[in-house]
Amino acid sequence: MTMKDMLGRSGVVSREEALKVLDGHLVIPALPIEDLSISNALGRVLAQEIVSPSDQPAFDRSTMDGYAVRSADTFGAAESRPAMLTVAGDIPMGVMPSRGIGKGEAMKIATGGALPKGADAVVMFEQTQPVDDNSIEVVKAVAPEENVSKVGEDMQKGVAVFAKGHVIRPQDMAALAGMGITRVPAFGKPRAAIISTGNEIVPADTVPGSGQIRDSNSYHLEGLISLAGGIAVKKGILPDDYDRLRKALEEALSDCHIILFTGGSSVGTADFTARVINDLGPPGVLVHGVSLKPGKPLIIGAVRGKGPGALIPVFGLPGHQAAVSICFEQFVKPVLMRFTGAVPDPALEGVSLYRTVKAKLARSIASSPGREDHVRVILEKRDDGLWARPVFGASGLISTLVKAVGTVVVPVNTIGIEAGEDVEVRLF
Repeated sequence: MTMKDMLGRSGVVSREEALKVLDGHLVIPALPIEDLSISNALGRVLAQEIVSPSDQPAFDRSTMDGYAVRSADTFGAAESRPAMLTVAGDIPMGVMPSRGIGKGEAMKIATGGALPKGADAVVMFEQTQPVDDNSIEVVKAVAPEENVSKVGEDMQKGVAVFAKGHVIRPQDMAALAGMGITRVPAFGKPRAAIISTGNEIVPADTVPGSGQIRDSNSYHLEGLISLAGGIAVKKGILPDDYDRLRKALEEALSDCHIILFTGGSSVGTADFTARVINDLGPPGVLVHGVSLKPGKPLIIGAVRGKGPGALIPVFGLPGHQAAVSICFEQFVKPVLMRFTGAVPDPALEGVSLYRTVKAKLARSIASSPGREDHVRVILEKRDDGLWARPVFGASGLISTLVKAVGTVVVPVNTIGIEAGEDVEVRLF
């Protein structure tokens, strides 16, 4: 639904509409492929399918400490009628047994040890009792393959283990190492330009003068971009000057996949962001204003890049910290993640990708119909469970973000949430 703001201007759209418009203008580039050591592959996106080069495990192995046996020799065994077996020796770790076992024999084996020829099960120590140095009694029967990991049970030779587009996790690094794969092809990371704007902005290592503030947004965005799988490219701090902003945008188009202006989205005489985006040709500004709090002044645009068919998304983010955080999570992060080449699990379609916890609201939240409010909260652990306490304050206060652990979303056309109601907290 297109809306009007407090000044009667039209063009403000819902979050869903803005995402739809953005999606309709996205052109996902083919990023270069990098050959990475698995030690450097955490969080990276596989550029091709990974197939197991061998069976894992490569031999039948024990999953328990005990005795390797022929399961048939234990059938019917019980405490009142144990099965007597001869201990034929110990199986050393790290080598294949030098002999097999015959009828009525057992061999001592540790977890991970290789089963001798003839054995098809492992009986745990707890289910045996010694008779003498050379024999044991088994007091509980074991079934074939009980306490045994068979050849290829973990991974089979020639079978795909990871699909193209899979994001490498710590357990995946272990699996790759177990297969003897120490290097993987991964998509390069998308580059996101950060252009800080505003006559009042000075570098973080500078003592601000009267009316000036340090540049904190670029560091905030740098962290958010990194967590989303991208590379932050800081283009410096620019005054509210049309020519310099245009030059910065043109330069960023040559080496970045996505461009973020921060501080130049509010309506006013110093707002050149929308003009610069539009003047570089169609499609230009797609959205200028979203029914979102904080984050209403957001600009979403698209500009032709240097390559054939390249279309670079450009965002004009509000200058306030909380608004930057919300706008990034809602609009920029999904784009960056698509640029990484990551393929979502189809089973999770429609499932929120946010880490969430359930809590009760400690204090009522008021909201205006027609906008989606994202309210920062802290969590309190009480005897009756978790409670979410709103952290109220202007969207420009970074301390509210530091204190908060997440947000509670008040949906569009809702006048608020009463204290004591159950809420879902989206964790940062």
